[in-house]
Formats: sequence, C-alpha cells, structure tokens
Amino acid sequence: MEHRQLVIIGAGPAGLSSAIYARRAGLDTLVLEAGLAGGMINSTAEIENYPGLKHIDGMELANALRSHTEAFAPEFRESRVVSLDTGEAERDKIITTDKGSISASAVVIATGTSFARVGCKGEESFIGHGVSYCAVCDGPFYEGASVAVVGGGNAAVEEAEFLTKFASKVYIIHRRDEFRADRSVIGRALDNPRIEPVLNCVVDEIAGKDMVERISVRNVKTGERRDIPVDGVFVFVGMKPEISFLDRNSSIKRTDAGWIVTDDKMETSSEGVFAAGDVRLKFLRQVVTAAADGAVAAMAAYEYITNMEYLDRVIFDQPHSYALLISGADENQVALARSAGNLEKLTVADVYRAARVRERLGADKLPAMAEIANGKASRVSGVSSVEDIKSFIGEASK
Repeated sequence: MEHRQLVIIGAGPAGLSSAIYARRAGLDTLVLEAGLAGGMINSTAEIENYPGLKHIDGMELANALRSHTEAFAPEFRESRVVSLDTGEAERDKIITTDKGSISASAVVIATGTSFARVGCKGEESFIGHGVSYCAVCDGPFYEGASVAVVGGGNAAVEEAEFLTKFASKVYIIHRRDEFRADRSVIGRALDNPRIEPVLNCVVDEIAGKDMVERISVRNVKTGERRDIPVDGVFVFVGMKPEISFLDRNSSIKRTDAGWIVTDDKMETSSEGVFAAGDVRLKFLRQVVTAAADGAVAAMAAYEYITNMEYLDRVIFDQPHSYALLISGADENQVALARSAGNLEKLTVADVYRAARVRERLGADKLPAMAEIANGKASRVSGVSSVEDIKSFIGEASK
C-alpha cells in the first residue's frame, strides 16, 4: 500500500496553508481534493477582510492560494475520500478513496463545510433546475428575473445584494423578525430598491414544472400562507461540517452537530490526526482563521511525525535498548530525564503525545523504564528517581 508521511484531506485555505507549511518543513505531503482547490471561497463574490488584500474576488484568491502552494511541490490528487481508519490497532492511518487506499503517518482533516438544506418539499428535485447554493456561480443565469434568497445571516444578505446585479427582484425569506447579519451588511441590502424582505416566514415548498416557478411561504406567527412567483431560489441557511467519510463510531471526538473537537495544536482525540479550518469546533470561521489553523496543524503534525520516527529509530529499530519514558508536559519528569541523561545505554523518550507507543510497551503510568529487544518490551517498571533508573539497567551505585 502507498505510504505518505502526511496526507491532507481538503484543499481549501486550511488545507493549502497546511501543505505550504508541511512542505517547508520537509514532509512528504499528499493533498486530496474532490473539487476545486480553494474550497468554498470559489463561490464568494468578494473578500475584503483578508489581511493585506483590501479587496479580492473569491476565485482569484483561491487560484492565488493554489499557485502559492504548488511552488512548494506537494502532490495534489483529485479523489474523494470514502473512509478514514485512524489506526486504533496500528500507528498508521488508512485513508480509503475512490481511487485506492493510502497509509499515512499523520492526517490533517481540512474538508471545510457544505451547505445546509432548507428541507422543504421540492428542494432536492429542483437542485440544478432553479435551486442553487451559489449566487456567484448561478446568478448570471437570472438576468431580469425574480429570485428568492432563503436565510438571514451575512451570507444570505450579501448574496442577495450580489444577485441584484442580475435579477430585477430579490426576496429575502427569513424565519425571524430581523436579520442576523452585520448591521452594515443589512443597511446596504435594505437600501437596495430591488430587495424585498419577507420576515417571520419559512419556505414550505418550492414548485414548478421543469424549472422553479414559485415558492410557498408560511408566516411562523400567523400561519398565513403565500405564494411568491420566482424563477430561482438561492439557499443560505447555514453550514455543516463535511465529515461524510467519518464513521459514526470513529474515535475522533465531535459535537452533536458534527464539528471536530481539537486542542490548541489542532490535534483531535485520535493521536496523529489533526483538523484545521471550518470543519473543526471554533468561534470564527473565516479564510484568515482557516489559514492559521492549517499552519498550526502542519507544524503539529511535523512534531508528531518526527517524534514517532525518532522513537522508531532509537527504540524499536534497535536490537536492544533501555528507554526512559516520560511526558514532556510534566516538569518533574523532564527534570528527571535531564538528571539521568548522561547514563550510558539510556534513551529518553517523550511519549506524551504517543499513547500507542505507551500501549505497545505496556507503560500504564509515567515515568517508566522499558527494556526493549527486537521491537518488543521485555520489562517495564515505574521509576521516580535516577537511582531507580540505574537499578533497572543494572548500574545502581554500590
């Protein structure tokens, strides 16, 4: 089976940033992407809050990110990830795609989000026939037409304003009595004579023959129903994490809504698996935060991979070795390692982020000494002092 040091799933801002940092660190890096590099920003009309760029088209930024990443020569592969085995039994992770399987020392999940659906009658059947989730992609098809935008956040209101470049009438359907978007965004939209808010309403049905012809909305307060003739419906009711490849029983911890939980190094609950960008649980989902996540995830993966390769080299690949197993996050254990560092035959191994190494050696508690022969532990014992260590390796003071 093909093996790579680092596999990055997704080529949005987080994945591309991760690839840049991983390659700069010298990691063998494979980027898997099922769609356009750049991810969701390809469908963003304009970006005006990315530091250093006062204004840029989303697709233009996506192309720039891809071009920058290519300069560091990671391998890009167009394929869809079907499943991810986080390697609970073995250290390597197995990524199964529609084009075969790959093993990896570490994985960065940077798959971003996908559009949530309204869930009303007719939505699914009219996708591509009047129902869209991308105003930039499909707006030009509605020159002089009437369209509806469903949603009340920044994305919905901004896309409604964008659609007025083409459509003669844009209805914004929102279930609450006021929009959730930023005040400046709302102000611009409401000042546009082509936009008509339809508040306190939900869409019950999208209807038509071959193409969308109307929507049926219901007032959530009065129950009153109303048909609005439209030629297209643009849905912006939220996002959901793109984690379809993760099994329900995956060891990767997620919230009830599916967002991946990470620590400050972007590591998930599964050792050696990192998540970056919009797919993870976080306060703010923006291009700039996704790029930052990607950088952190790549460097944390580099630290993990190099540490595991070091442990292989000095412990498991040796015919015989003595290892002091410590947690680098514990000051007392680090001090013990320093005190014992000049002992011959002794290898110090920080296994704080290497739970599977501890399991493989049978070290339930740290610090511990392990005698390893031909990759297997023959003895393991807890220690608390340099004298304990000397005693373990037969060098105790007389």
